Amino acid sequence: MQRKVTKAILPVAGLGTRFLPATKSIPKEILTLVDRPLIQYAIDEARAAGIEQFIFVTSRGKSALEDYFDEAPELEEALRRSGKTALLEALAATDVASGAIAYVRQHRPLGLGHAVRCARHLVGDEPFAVILTDDVIAGDPPCLQQMIEAHAETGGSMVAATEVPRAATSSYGILDIAGEMGDLVRLRGVVEKPKPEVATSTLAVIGRYILTPRVMAHLDRQTPGAGGEIQLTDAIAEEIRAGGQVYGFRFRGRRYDCGSKAGFLQATVAFGLARPDLGEEFRAFLEEVVGFRSAAE
Repeated sequence: MQRKVTKAILPVAGLGTRFLPATKSIPKEILTLVDRPLIQYAIDEARAAGIEQFIFVTSRGKSALEDYFDEAPELEEALRRSGKTALLEALAATDVASGAIAYVRQHRPLGLGHAVRCARHLVGDEPFAVILTDDVIAGDPPCLQQMIEAHAETGGSMVAATEVPRAATSSYGILDIAGEMGDLVRLRGVVEKPKPEVATSTLAVIGRYILTPRVMAHLDRQTPGAGGEIQLTDAIAEEIRAGGQVYGFRFRGRRYDCGSKAGFLQATVAFGLARPDLGEEFRAFLEEVVGFRSAAE
């Protein structure tokens, strides 16, 4: 029986420069899709997967993240006095029990692998998840839950994977596939940001991982790779070379790259249309806009 995954690392130290000037004063992870910040989508997905401990790898200027998950007694009391029970329930979803969140500082932006390594003393000898908040995934069940259920059968390490256009391989970690196993693929290797002409496949790693302590040990020995950074994919590739079991998982769902402005807008539209309280009105507005543009053309 595989050891249960109960800890998740959330690297949130990035500067969010692609969303300036908004991110000059607020963390990118607090930007909202409809009425929930990106970080809340990540926490909700992790909770659904059975995660109990959340390890945030932060940097300077991220105190708003800590405040977001803290209690707000004055606000709660004001809502209670006003009888706004629905808003109270929505606010309750942001509560995280004392001790369930830990914060670790990444002092310099040295890459995703370095960020994950910053949390090694809190992970110990347990398997752990890594969640990148830029990747918002609409799935039922949620992506990480699908992965943890598969991991209970396979053990080893696992990365979420999706097909990308060959021209885009230089923006992703790309899998070298050794064999197909339904939703799973056995890996021969993984290469960070290969040029399209040398990429071994178009199956790319996206922001969900389940990793063993062995991968953390490989990170301890990693030297800078692509972009002069400590790459998590390099440590995963080293685990494969060392004979460890590593799988790619083709999740069921739609991934939105909310690290880009276009992806963020696409996610906003998709999640807005899916809301029972907003979808009908929002759809009518979009149809009006599209119709107006078509008429103008």
